[in-house]
Amino acid sequence: MFFLKRPEPEFIHEFLAGQENCPFSYSEVGASRGDAPKGYTVDHNRIQLGNGRERFEQAVRAVRQWKMFEMPWVELCWPDAPIRAGANVAVMVTHFGVWSLNAARIVYVIEERGTRERFGFAYGTLEEHAERGEERFSVEFDADDGSVWYDLYAFSRPNLLARLGYPLARSLQKRFARESKIAMQRAVGAP
Repeated sequence: MFFLKRPEPEFIHEFLAGQENCPFSYSEVGASRGDAPKGYTVDHNRIQLGNGRERFEQAVRAVRQWKMFEMPWVELCWPDAPIRAGANVAVMVTHFGVWSLNAARIVYVIEERGTRERFGFAYGTLEEHAERGEERFSVEFDADDGSVWYDLYAFSRPNLLARLGYPLARSLQKRFARESKIAMQRAVGAP
């Protein structure tokens, strides 16, 4: 959904309320747990955030607070949304003087313990999203070497409007991944 001016909070609340019973815009719901389905563009980005359990706990808090979305041209509606399966969010993006509002729903939450601990979630696109697909945000702690990682994995394909501006859409996806890694570094105080 595109706008020539920033949507008001009341409109965004109504927009999200209208998404409650909407289906996902793709059939391979949950596929980001493994290999991406055929016919999608795959993006996988990863960055080390530091070392140690304390850094991992900082990273978990950052994901719970949606810190990976803290960039000037992206706004999560709303950053206090709970990290739980079924929760709906909207991602508002500004580009070239136009605003877009994109609806997504959390598909699953990751909480793994053991030698490799992971925390995160994946959300999937709803019909009111410029893309179709799923994106997974997770942080990992490797107890063997103490490393802490932020991992961003997505599979997507454009909806009609995004298909018309596909080079721009891909550019925005790559920019989001790059700046999301920086936002997570900033959130945990990584150099």
